[in-house]
Amino acid sequence: MFQGPKTLKALNYEPFPFDPATIDAVVLTHAHIDHSGLLPKLVRGGFRGPIFATPPTRDLCAVMLADAAELQAMDVENLNRRNERRGLPVVTPIYGPADVAATLRLFETAKLRQPVAVAPGVEACFWPAGHLLGAASVELVLASASDTTRVMFSGDVGALAQHLLPAPDGPSPTQHVVLESTYGDRERPALEPGRRRDILTEELRQARAAGGPLLLPVFAIGRAQELLLDLLVIMESNPDLAGEIFLDSPLAIEATDVFLKRGWNPDSQSNPYLPLQHAERIHELLRPQESDTLDRLRGWHVILAGSGMCDGGRIRRHLKRLLWRKETTVLMTGHQAVGTLGRVLVEGQDLVRIQGQDVRVRANIRSIDAYSGHADATGLVQWLLDRAPTGTIFLNHGEPDGLAGLARRLEAASLPTNRIITPALDESYGLGADEVQAAAASRPRLPQGAAGRQDWHNRRAGFLGLLNDVLQEISDDDARTRLLAELTRQVKVARRQTTVDGAAATTVTLP
Repeated sequence: MFQGPKTLKALNYEPFPFDPATIDAVVLTHAHIDHSGLLPKLVRGGFRGPIFATPPTRDLCAVMLADAAELQAMDVENLNRRNERRGLPVVTPIYGPADVAATLRLFETAKLRQPVAVAPGVEACFWPAGHLLGAASVELVLASASDTTRVMFSGDVGALAQHLLPAPDGPSPTQHVVLESTYGDRERPALEPGRRRDILTEELRQARAAGGPLLLPVFAIGRAQELLLDLLVIMESNPDLAGEIFLDSPLAIEATDVFLKRGWNPDSQSNPYLPLQHAERIHELLRPQESDTLDRLRGWHVILAGSGMCDGGRIRRHLKRLLWRKETTVLMTGHQAVGTLGRVLVEGQDLVRIQGQDVRVRANIRSIDAYSGHADATGLVQWLLDRAPTGTIFLNHGEPDGLAGLARRLEAASLPTNRIITPALDESYGLGADEVQAAAASRPRLPQGAAGRQDWHNRRAGFLGLLNDVLQEISDDDARTRLLAELTRQVKVARRQTTVDGAAATTVTLP
């Protein structure tokens, strides 16, 4: 499922660039919605094959996909109300509950390190990825009459120094590798659990001193559970920071049950999530009416709500309610993709648009990089070198800086440049045991680089914020009128010069 600017998310509503009915099988690395979120659309489009995944991934998908269908229904309903008022066409959800139910019936589970036949001539083996409960890297073995080709998909690789999940692992040597690059351009210090809690403790201390609540946008699967565990320890050890914790995410609440059921870590011989089972300080808010009661709260408390990039879910309602208050602290604890509301807030924009409403940002916007479920650049390079690849390395799952940064690091690690490929969206390659051949290019669904920059929706919100500020700063009403008149004139010029396909023929320079 595409995430980021509206231009990118619009691809979720477009047809697949292939016929879903021709797909033999799906092999799923893990449950996060950017990996699993379009499976019901695939089924709606005619896919009827098996979906192979680990048991925790199947269980997490059961709650995630149902939640995704519900969120789509709510978001589309709100959007259509606005569209009807504006005279714009209405849209339909990408899929619904019936599609989710049909999808879940196709799941077949596979055990780690045990090969399973997924299609004629294709065998898959799942290896622990250390990224999320049930997350795996997948080795595909493709046999033909003439040779055997092995392709290793990293999935999302977890940080090498972490304690809740099994350490990343995989076969060696491998042939072709498809490697994620989320943090391919940056390094992070390896943080032991105690050091990570120290960082979070300081953030809690500053948030409490500000006099208001701490709002934590969280990824409901994995990040929410990690933060809850650390919040409990911190508040137990620091009575001055103790307060009520509200988990305002039905998805995170249901997912926590899966973590309690499936969270056994063979490396530590324990289930580290058990403290969440009967934590009196944590209040789980399942129904929207329960979420509404938080409107009346003042003073110190902590709210965790999804989504982690602020691009959907209940977090947007809390942001509309709290962003304009100086005593509020909003703490980002994970990657914020370009164009998401979370990224816009981190970058310091002081006016944002949420569900069609402009909201002034006066809250304290904070960000820490201590809870990422992804390996950094050093970890990705090390994971790849441990696999000892003999063929081509495809870099994916990253913004342009991450992809380019990881490519440079792999070249510095003495991997030949001609073995490193960074494909664009919808490019395809034919793989053999000893060769790789690019297929004929299809018509791109996105302009080159579009996924790594803000789109016009983001820029419009930023421009309107700037315009409002300038109009407030100007003390003369006549000067305000002249500015608005000149802007109006240039916009009308741009409209007249717009070409038939909607692209502006000239660049409009504003005074």
